[in-house]
Amino acid sequence: MNMRELGRTGIEVSAYCLGTMKFGKVGNPDHDDCIGVVHRALDAGINFIDTADVYSYSETEEIVGKALKGRRDDVVLATKVNGRMGEGPNRHGSSRRWIVAAVEDSLRRLQTDHIDLYQVHHPDPRTDIEETLSALTDLVRSGKVRTIGSSNLPPSEIVEAQWASERRALERLRTEQPTYSILNRGIERKILPTCRRYGMGVLVWSPLAMGLLTGRYRKGTAQAENPRMHWVPKHLTDERKLDAVEQLIPVAEAAGLSLTHLAMAFATTHPDVSSAIIGPRTMEQLEDLLAGATTTLGDDILDRIDEIVPPGTDLGPLDVSYSPPAVTRSALRRRSADERAAA
Repeated sequence: MNMRELGRTGIEVSAYCLGTMKFGKVGNPDHDDCIGVVHRALDAGINFIDTADVYSYSETEEIVGKALKGRRDDVVLATKVNGRMGEGPNRHGSSRRWIVAAVEDSLRRLQTDHIDLYQVHHPDPRTDIEETLSALTDLVRSGKVRTIGSSNLPPSEIVEAQWASERRALERLRTEQPTYSILNRGIERKILPTCRRYGMGVLVWSPLAMGLLTGRYRKGTAQAENPRMHWVPKHLTDERKLDAVEQLIPVAEAAGLSLTHLAMAFATTHPDVSSAIIGPRTMEQLEDLLAGATTTLGDDILDRIDEIVPPGTDLGPLDVSYSPPAVTRSALRRRSADERAAA
Protein backbone atom coordinates (compact mmCIF):
# COMPACT_ATOMS: atom_id res chain seq x y z
CA MET A 1 0.00 0.00 0.00
CA ASN A 2 1.49 3.31 -1.07
CA MET A 3 1.92 6.02 1.55
CA ARG A 4 0.93 9.65 1.05
CA GLU A 5 1.43 12.83 3.03
CA LEU A 6 -1.54 13.89 5.13
CA GLY A 7 -1.37 17.53 4.12
CA ARG A 8 1.44 19.28 5.98
CA THR A 9 1.04 17.36 9.21
CA GLY A 10 4.20 15.35 8.59
CA ILE A 11 2.12 12.19 8.99
CA GLU A 12 2.16 9.57 6.24
CA VAL A 13 -0.98 7.54 5.63
CA SER A 14 -1.96 4.74 3.29
CA ALA A 15 -3.87 5.63 0.12
CA TYR A 16 -6.75 3.54 1.49
CA CYS A 17 -8.14 4.38 4.90
CA LEU A 18 -10.15 1.70 6.68
CA GLY A 19 -13.55 3.14 7.54
CA THR A 20 -15.42 1.38 10.32
CA MET A 21 -18.99 2.67 10.09
CA LYS A 22 -20.23 -0.84 9.27
CA PHE A 23 -18.74 -2.38 12.42
CA GLY A 24 -21.36 -3.04 15.08
CA LYS A 25 -25.11 -3.24 15.23
CA VAL A 26 -25.77 -1.13 12.12
CA GLY A 27 -23.59 -3.37 9.95
CA ASN A 28 -21.66 -6.40 11.15
CA PRO A 29 -22.56 -7.18 14.79
CA ASP A 30 -19.92 -9.95 15.07
CA HIS A 31 -17.00 -8.32 16.90
CA ASP A 32 -14.57 -11.10 16.02
CA ASP A 33 -15.37 -10.74 12.32
CA CYS A 34 -14.80 -7.00 12.49
CA ILE A 35 -11.52 -7.44 14.36
CA GLY A 36 -10.41 -9.87 11.67
CA VAL A 37 -11.15 -7.27 9.01
CA VAL A 38 -9.03 -4.72 10.87
CA HIS A 39 -6.12 -7.13 11.21
CA ARG A 40 -6.28 -8.11 7.54
CA ALA A 41 -6.26 -4.44 6.52
CA LEU A 42 -3.22 -3.76 8.69
CA ASP A 43 -1.43 -6.81 7.31
CA ALA A 44 -2.13 -5.53 3.78
CA GLY A 45 -0.36 -2.26 4.55
CA ILE A 46 -3.25 0.03 5.53
CA ASN A 47 -2.07 2.17 8.44
CA PHE A 48 -5.00 4.61 8.62
CA ILE A 49 -8.26 3.85 10.47
CA ASP A 50 -11.24 6.20 10.67
CA THR A 51 -14.13 5.84 13.09
CA ALA A 52 -16.54 8.06 15.05
CA ASP A 53 -18.15 8.10 18.47
CA VAL A 54 -21.62 8.01 16.92
CA TYR A 55 -21.06 4.88 14.80
CA SER A 56 -23.33 2.15 16.21
CA TYR A 57 -23.74 4.49 19.18
CA SER A 58 -20.19 3.99 20.49
CA GLU A 59 -19.98 0.24 19.81
CA THR A 60 -17.73 0.77 16.78
CA GLU A 61 -15.06 2.58 18.79
CA GLU A 62 -15.08 -0.30 21.27
CA ILE A 63 -14.50 -2.80 18.45
CA VAL A 64 -11.64 -0.73 17.05
CA GLY A 65 -10.10 -0.46 20.50
CA LYS A 66 -10.11 -4.24 20.89
CA ALA A 67 -8.72 -4.75 17.39
CA LEU A 68 -5.75 -2.45 17.99
CA LYS A 69 -4.46 -4.13 21.14
CA GLY A 70 -0.76 -4.65 20.60
CA ARG A 71 -0.80 -2.78 17.27
CA ARG A 72 -1.75 0.75 18.28
CA ASP A 73 1.66 2.28 17.53
CA ASP A 74 1.47 1.13 13.91
CA VAL A 75 -1.81 2.94 13.22
CA VAL A 76 -2.83 6.51 12.46
CA LEU A 77 -6.12 6.52 14.35
CA ALA A 78 -8.85 9.03 13.52
CA THR A 79 -12.20 9.51 15.18
CA LYS A 80 -14.88 12.20 15.25
CA VAL A 81 -17.02 14.24 17.61
CA ASN A 82 -20.31 16.14 17.14
CA GLY A 83 -23.03 13.52 16.66
CA ARG A 84 -25.79 13.04 19.22
CA MET A 85 -24.72 10.53 21.86
CA GLY A 86 -27.71 10.45 24.15
CA GLU A 87 -30.70 12.30 25.51
CA GLY A 88 -30.38 15.87 26.64
CA PRO A 89 -29.55 19.13 24.88
CA ASN A 90 -25.78 19.08 25.46
CA ARG A 91 -24.74 15.57 24.43
CA HIS A 92 -23.78 16.56 20.90
CA GLY A 93 -22.33 19.45 18.94
CA SER A 94 -19.03 21.31 18.92
CA SER A 95 -19.09 23.21 22.20
CA ARG A 96 -16.14 23.08 24.56
CA ARG A 97 -18.40 21.45 27.13
CA TRP A 98 -19.21 18.52 24.87
CA ILE A 99 -15.84 18.11 23.15
CA VAL A 100 -13.96 17.83 26.46
CA ALA A 101 -16.40 15.18 27.69
CA ALA A 102 -16.63 13.29 24.39
CA VAL A 103 -12.89 12.90 23.88
CA GLU A 104 -12.53 11.15 27.23
CA ASP A 105 -15.25 8.69 26.25
CA SER A 106 -13.58 8.02 22.90
CA LEU A 107 -10.18 7.49 24.51
CA ARG A 108 -11.70 5.00 26.94
CA ARG A 109 -13.55 3.06 24.24
CA LEU A 110 -10.53 3.03 21.93
CA GLN A 111 -8.27 1.91 24.80
CA THR A 112 -5.62 4.48 23.97
CA ASP A 113 -4.09 7.55 25.57
CA HIS A 114 -4.16 9.64 22.40
CA ILE A 115 -6.02 10.15 19.14
CA ASP A 116 -3.92 10.92 16.08
CA LEU A 117 -6.62 12.85 14.21
CA TYR A 118 -9.67 14.25 16.01
CA GLN A 119 -12.30 15.55 13.60
CA VAL A 120 -15.42 17.66 14.01
CA HIS A 121 -17.96 15.43 12.27
CA HIS A 122 -20.32 18.15 11.02
CA PRO A 123 -20.53 21.94 11.10
CA ASP A 124 -22.32 23.31 14.17
CA PRO A 125 -23.97 26.64 13.33
CA ARG A 126 -24.87 27.12 17.02
CA THR A 127 -21.26 27.27 18.16
CA ASP A 128 -18.67 29.95 17.49
CA ILE A 129 -15.74 28.43 15.59
CA GLU A 130 -13.30 29.98 18.06
CA GLU A 131 -15.02 28.11 20.90
CA THR A 132 -14.49 24.83 19.05
CA LEU A 133 -10.91 25.53 18.03
CA SER A 134 -9.99 26.67 21.53
CA ALA A 135 -11.19 23.37 23.02
CA LEU A 136 -9.41 21.34 20.33
CA THR A 137 -6.22 23.34 20.89
CA ASP A 138 -6.24 22.46 24.56
CA LEU A 139 -6.59 18.77 23.67
CA VAL A 140 -3.57 18.97 21.37
CA ARG A 141 -1.50 20.78 23.99
CA SER A 142 -2.47 18.21 26.62
CA GLY A 143 -1.25 15.37 24.36
CA LYS A 144 -4.64 13.68 24.12
CA VAL A 145 -4.92 14.61 20.44
CA ARG A 146 -2.10 14.89 17.91
CA THR A 147 -3.82 16.90 15.18
CA ILE A 148 -7.32 18.16 14.36
CA GLY A 149 -9.57 18.22 11.33
CA SER A 150 -13.09 18.72 10.06
CA SER A 151 -15.65 16.77 8.06
CA ASN A 152 -18.32 18.04 5.68
CA LEU A 153 -17.22 21.66 6.16
CA PRO A 154 -18.21 24.12 3.40
CA PRO A 155 -15.27 25.99 1.84
CA SER A 156 -16.27 29.34 3.35
CA GLU A 157 -16.20 27.81 6.83
CA ILE A 158 -12.82 26.20 6.16
CA VAL A 159 -11.45 29.66 5.39
CA GLU A 160 -13.16 31.16 8.45
CA ALA A 161 -11.62 28.50 10.67
CA GLN A 162 -8.15 29.11 9.24
CA TRP A 163 -8.42 32.84 9.85
CA ALA A 164 -9.77 32.31 13.38
CA SER A 165 -6.77 30.10 14.16
CA GLU A 166 -4.33 32.74 12.93
CA ARG A 167 -6.13 35.57 14.73
CA ARG A 168 -6.26 33.74 18.06
CA ALA A 169 -3.04 31.67 17.79
CA LEU A 170 -5.06 28.45 17.93
CA GLU A 171 -4.39 25.04 16.37
CA ARG A 172 -5.40 24.93 12.71
CA LEU A 173 -7.68 22.41 11.12
CA ARG A 174 -5.18 20.20 9.30
CA THR A 175 -7.55 17.90 7.41
CA GLU A 176 -10.98 17.84 5.81
CA GLN A 177 -13.18 14.80 5.20
CA PRO A 178 -15.73 15.43 2.40
CA THR A 179 -17.71 13.02 0.26
CA TYR A 180 -16.17 12.34 -3.16
CA SER A 181 -16.91 9.88 -5.94
CA ILE A 182 -17.40 9.81 -9.69
CA LEU A 183 -21.05 10.72 -9.09
CA ASN A 184 -20.35 13.49 -6.58
CA ARG A 185 -17.44 15.62 -7.80
CA GLY A 186 -18.57 18.96 -6.40
CA ILE A 187 -15.58 19.26 -4.07
CA GLU A 188 -13.30 19.66 -7.08
CA ARG A 189 -14.74 23.13 -7.60
CA LYS A 190 -13.99 24.85 -4.27
CA ILE A 191 -13.25 22.51 -1.37
CA LEU A 192 -10.18 20.77 -2.80
CA PRO A 193 -8.57 24.02 -4.02
CA THR A 194 -9.22 25.56 -0.59
CA CYS A 195 -7.63 22.60 1.17
CA ARG A 196 -4.64 22.85 -1.16
CA ARG A 197 -4.25 26.54 -0.36
CA TYR A 198 -4.04 25.83 3.37
CA GLY A 199 -2.01 22.65 3.12
CA MET A 200 -4.80 20.46 4.47
CA GLY A 201 -4.90 16.72 4.01
CA VAL A 202 -8.07 15.28 2.49
CA LEU A 203 -9.59 11.89 3.32
CA VAL A 204 -12.71 11.32 1.25
CA TRP A 205 -15.73 9.27 2.29
CA SER A 206 -18.05 7.16 0.16
CA PRO A 207 -15.86 6.84 -2.97
CA LEU A 208 -18.29 4.08 -4.00
CA ALA A 209 -21.23 6.49 -3.75
CA MET A 210 -23.00 4.58 -0.97
CA GLY A 211 -22.90 1.41 -3.08
CA LEU A 212 -24.06 2.76 -6.45
CA LEU A 213 -20.55 2.37 -7.86
CA THR A 214 -20.32 -1.32 -7.01
CA GLY A 215 -22.54 -2.21 -9.97
CA ARG A 216 -24.99 -4.07 -7.74
CA TYR A 217 -27.72 -1.47 -8.09
CA ARG A 218 -28.87 -0.98 -11.67
CA LYS A 219 -31.47 1.07 -13.43
CA GLY A 220 -34.81 -0.69 -13.63
CA THR A 221 -34.10 -3.08 -10.76
CA ALA A 222 -36.23 -3.12 -7.63
CA GLN A 223 -34.71 -1.30 -4.66
CA ALA A 224 -37.39 -2.02 -2.05
CA GLU A 225 -35.34 -4.79 -0.40
CA ASN A 226 -32.11 -2.80 -0.43
CA PRO A 227 -31.17 -2.17 3.23
CA ARG A 228 -29.60 1.15 2.23
CA MET A 229 -32.97 2.52 1.17
CA HIS A 230 -33.70 3.80 4.66
CA TRP A 231 -30.39 5.71 4.62
CA VAL A 232 -30.24 7.23 1.15
CA PRO A 233 -33.53 6.66 -0.71
CA LYS A 234 -33.20 9.70 -3.00
CA HIS A 235 -29.60 8.84 -3.80
CA LEU A 236 -30.35 5.25 -4.81
CA THR A 237 -33.30 6.21 -7.02
CA ASP A 238 -31.81 9.31 -8.66
CA GLU A 239 -32.25 8.80 -12.41
CA ARG A 240 -29.22 10.94 -13.29
CA LYS A 241 -26.97 8.83 -11.11
CA LEU A 242 -28.42 5.56 -12.36
CA ASP A 243 -27.94 6.73 -15.96
CA ALA A 244 -24.30 7.55 -15.20
CA VAL A 245 -23.76 4.11 -13.66
CA GLU A 246 -25.10 2.48 -16.84
CA GLN A 247 -22.56 4.49 -18.88
CA LEU A 248 -19.69 3.75 -16.50
CA ILE A 249 -20.13 -0.03 -16.47
CA PRO A 250 -19.02 -0.52 -20.11
CA VAL A 251 -16.08 1.85 -19.49
CA ALA A 252 -14.93 -0.39 -16.66
CA GLU A 253 -15.53 -3.56 -18.67
CA ALA A 254 -13.55 -2.23 -21.64
CA ALA A 255 -10.64 -1.55 -19.29
CA GLY A 256 -10.90 -5.05 -17.79
CA LEU A 257 -11.96 -3.67 -14.41
CA SER A 258 -14.87 -4.04 -12.06
CA LEU A 259 -16.85 -0.86 -11.48
CA THR A 260 -15.72 -0.93 -7.84
CA HIS A 261 -12.06 -0.89 -8.81
CA LEU A 262 -12.64 1.84 -11.37
CA ALA A 263 -14.36 4.01 -8.75
CA MET A 264 -11.68 3.54 -6.11
CA ALA A 265 -8.87 4.26 -8.57
CA PHE A 266 -10.67 7.41 -9.66
CA ALA A 267 -10.91 8.71 -6.08
CA THR A 268 -7.24 8.09 -5.29
CA THR A 269 -6.04 9.59 -8.60
CA HIS A 270 -6.82 13.18 -7.62
CA PRO A 271 -3.58 14.82 -6.38
CA ASP A 272 -5.35 16.60 -3.51
CA VAL A 273 -6.81 13.38 -2.06
CA SER A 274 -4.56 12.00 0.67
CA SER A 275 -6.59 8.86 1.32
CA ALA A 276 -9.90 7.31 0.28
CA ILE A 277 -12.03 5.67 2.96
CA ILE A 278 -13.15 2.13 2.30
CA GLY A 279 -16.01 0.75 4.38
CA PRO A 280 -16.09 -3.05 4.16
CA ARG A 281 -18.66 -4.88 6.25
CA THR A 282 -17.16 -8.31 5.61
CA MET A 283 -13.80 -9.90 4.86
CA GLU A 284 -14.99 -10.69 1.34
CA GLN A 285 -15.67 -7.03 0.65
CA LEU A 286 -12.26 -6.05 2.04
CA GLU A 287 -10.46 -8.61 -0.12
CA ASP A 288 -12.19 -7.29 -3.23
CA LEU A 289 -11.16 -3.72 -2.40
CA LEU A 290 -7.57 -4.75 -1.71
CA ALA A 291 -7.43 -6.60 -5.03
CA GLY A 292 -8.03 -3.33 -6.84
CA ALA A 293 -5.45 -1.28 -4.95
CA THR A 294 -2.87 -1.51 -7.76
CA THR A 295 -5.30 -0.24 -10.41
CA THR A 296 -4.07 2.71 -12.46
CA LEU A 297 -6.39 4.65 -14.76
CA GLY A 298 -5.02 6.02 -18.01
CA ASP A 299 -5.88 9.46 -19.35
CA ASP A 300 -8.24 7.93 -21.89
CA ILE A 301 -10.37 6.37 -19.15
CA LEU A 302 -10.27 9.51 -17.02
CA ASP A 303 -11.30 11.58 -20.05
CA ARG A 304 -14.25 9.26 -20.63
CA ILE A 305 -15.30 9.61 -16.99
CA ASP A 306 -15.11 13.39 -17.40
CA GLU A 307 -17.48 13.12 -20.34
CA ILE A 308 -20.00 11.13 -18.34
CA VAL A 309 -19.74 13.26 -15.18
CA PRO A 310 -17.99 16.59 -15.84
CA PRO A 311 -15.38 17.80 -13.32
CA GLY A 312 -16.81 19.72 -10.39
CA THR A 313 -20.29 18.25 -10.90
CA ASP A 314 -22.63 16.68 -8.37
CA LEU A 315 -25.22 14.65 -10.24
CA GLY A 316 -27.45 14.96 -7.21
CA PRO A 317 -27.15 15.49 -3.47
CA LEU A 318 -26.27 12.63 -1.18
CA ASP A 319 -29.06 12.25 1.38
CA VAL A 320 -26.68 12.10 4.34
CA SER A 321 -24.53 15.06 3.26
CA TYR A 322 -24.54 18.23 5.34
CA SER A 323 -26.94 20.98 4.28
CA PRO A 324 -26.49 24.42 5.86
CA PRO A 325 -29.33 26.18 7.69
CA ALA A 326 -29.58 28.65 4.80
CA VAL A 327 -30.93 25.75 2.73
CA THR A 328 -32.84 23.74 5.32
CA ARG A 329 -34.59 26.56 7.21
CA SER A 330 -37.24 28.34 5.18
CA ALA A 331 -37.19 31.33 7.54
CA LEU A 332 -33.67 32.12 6.29
CA ARG A 333 -34.84 32.04 2.67
CA ARG A 334 -38.13 33.90 2.93
CA ARG A 335 -38.93 37.32 4.25
CA SER A 336 -41.98 37.57 6.46
CA ALA A 337 -45.20 37.87 4.43
CA ASP A 338 -45.63 41.60 5.09
CA GLU A 339 -42.07 42.36 3.86
CA ARG A 340 -42.06 40.48 0.58
CA ALA A 341 -43.44 43.10 -1.77
CA ALA A 342 -40.79 44.98 -3.74
CA ALA A 343 -42.96 48.08 -3.97
